Amino acid sequence: MKLVFATNNHHKLSEIQNMLGNEFQVLSLADINCQDEIPEDHETLEENASQKAHYIYEKFGLNCFADDTGLEVTALNNEPGVYSARYAGSSRSSEDNMKKVLQNLDGKSERSARFRTVIALIIDGEETQFEGIVSGDILYEEKGKDGFGYDPIFQPNSYDISFAEMSLSEKNKISHRGNAVRKLVEFLLK
Repeated sequence: MKLVFATNNHHKLSEIQNMLGNEFQVLSLADINCQDEIPEDHETLEENASQKAHYIYEKFGLNCFADDTGLEVTALNNEPGVYSARYAGSSRSSEDNMKKVLQNLDGKSERSARFRTVIALIIDGEETQFEGIVSGDILYEEKGKDGFGYDPIFQPNSYDISFAEMSLSEKNKISHRGNAVRKLVEFLLK
């Protein structure tokens, strides 16, 4: 089965393809020649994921899925949340975003946080959503070089290393996106 993943983020694409294996061929926006800036202007992850998936389905008529992910930090009233990618500004710099989170947590001992992913799947016009969550803590400094986004400052519960210190397969076993994708795969295989 071919499915379009409404993303240009090659990190997300390789994570997803790694998890889906050979059962599905995942196409990127580039693969379907979509150069559009897909809107995501809602206040929730659910609405943004749905908006992106509907945009692709309605314009290209292809079965697809889209995700939206947010880092929710307890001591920051669940910020950056839906604004995670552009928390420090429109440049979408992961380094700047991490610095802003660390600055906003300066002097705070409460470091609990969670990553939350919502995937909106559209098959033949019918939408289904899947949610994945992983809880952990925000570290005091960056650790590790792998991963992307906030991975160097996020340490999942029951681990003593950050997401950025894990292999891709290790991260996929416990990550928010991994949890949501497992639900997606289970649904698709029914």
